[in-house]
Amino acid sequence: MHSELEPDRATRTLWAKGVLDYLDDFIDGLPAAPASWDRAAGASAAATEPPAAGPRPLPELLTQVDGSVAAAVETAGPGYLAYFPAGGLYSSVLGELLAQTVNRYTGVASTAPGLVGLEQSVVRWFCRQFGLPHGAGGLITTGASLATLTAVHAARTARLRWPDPKAAIYLTEQTHHCVAKAARIAGFTDDQLRLVPVDAELRMDVAAARAAIERDRAGEWHPFLIVGTAGSTSTGTVDPLPEIAALAADQGLWLHVDGAYGGGFQLTEYGRSLLAGVELADSITFDPHKSLFLPYGTGVLLVRDQATLRAAHSADGDYLQDLVRDPGLPDFADLGPELTRDSRGLRLWLPLHLHGVEAFRAALDEKLELARWAYDELRSDPHLDVPLRPDLTVIVAHSTAGDDATRRLLDRVNAGRRVFLSSTRVAGRYAIRLCVLSHRTHRDRVEEGVAAIRAAARRM
Repeated sequence: MHSELEPDRATRTLWAKGVLDYLDDFIDGLPAAPASWDRAAGASAAATEPPAAGPRPLPELLTQVDGSVAAAVETAGPGYLAYFPAGGLYSSVLGELLAQTVNRYTGVASTAPGLVGLEQSVVRWFCRQFGLPHGAGGLITTGASLATLTAVHAARTARLRWPDPKAAIYLTEQTHHCVAKAARIAGFTDDQLRLVPVDAELRMDVAAARAAIERDRAGEWHPFLIVGTAGSTSTGTVDPLPEIAALAADQGLWLHVDGAYGGGFQLTEYGRSLLAGVELADSITFDPHKSLFLPYGTGVLLVRDQATLRAAHSADGDYLQDLVRDPGLPDFADLGPELTRDSRGLRLWLPLHLHGVEAFRAALDEKLELARWAYDELRSDPHLDVPLRPDLTVIVAHSTAGDDATRRLLDRVNAGRRVFLSSTRVAGRYAIRLCVLSHRTHRDRVEEGVAAIRAAARRM
């Protein structure tokens, strides 16, 4: 029977060509596209119109989409140097097209064992890259925030068994706020979060952490979780992971490493050296939509022992009695909070196989080199104070004329719309923040961005 919701092949081909032609034009236009948009223009008003009873032609709809796409910071382009760029590899988009079209359910392995196996092969490969032992595992999530919530719940189950109002979590001012958010969602209160001091380079003071843990034990608190950061959001700084791991082992704490930004650099020789100690973690989060250049919505959680995830998240029901359990494949619904989940492996599997790992490694090395070059250039400018040598690819700087001048500097650079920077605070001072991470950002655009910063600094 004919259905308006099931177009014939000719129509599908026509629609696909229209969308792919639009995407090709979009990608080809990225080098010349503004890095930000005219906020006064706003988004397309037509985008708020409700759907009509009858169909509208695709070209008309794509025109409307284009107006909405244009009303945004150009996060896909080479000039996006703010926050953590996510270039959105085209090969990953194709993987997602495949996954969404075949529309397999991967919450349990028995409904799609082939695609669950494919996704599991990616997770196991990441476990090997991070040096985790046999028995390690994990799952692909929508991002490090959900991965962190999953890890916090697993840590609580493994170390405490049940909710405990006297349990304590240790982190620093540089820890991403998703950790505190996850703790609150998991039922912990703010007074159960211990803020450990950082040193002059913004790394966790491990001696201070030990002292805090010992004070808490003396006060009949129950320390159970400590969080190390492998690439902080503000400055890209990496905590002393080996020392934190030793402290966690000595005190019987679960060690979680937040590598949302820095985790992808584990593929490089420099990154493996910098992140030494990550292999001792009980759980690791990282976002391939950051340091592996994939589209937004791609996160990974790895755990030292996959059984800890299953113990914390598995559930059952009479309506699942028909499922055939495969001991060689995981039921991802038993490893995290999501029951309904799409097939997420292809968005990672296809790029890794299609390009090869060396292509990712070379791109990451390029970003590291560009960040070092930018740091040296900005540090040499007498109008700028650049306080921290970058561990990875984030550079922060202040105008020597003070906070107000630094704000004006940022506004002036962004007003040029060739690059887009963000800001943060370092030791209480307002700072501009530049992050080199998109696979589309190369030497020419970084040079342009650095020149814009230096020109603006001279005018402050």
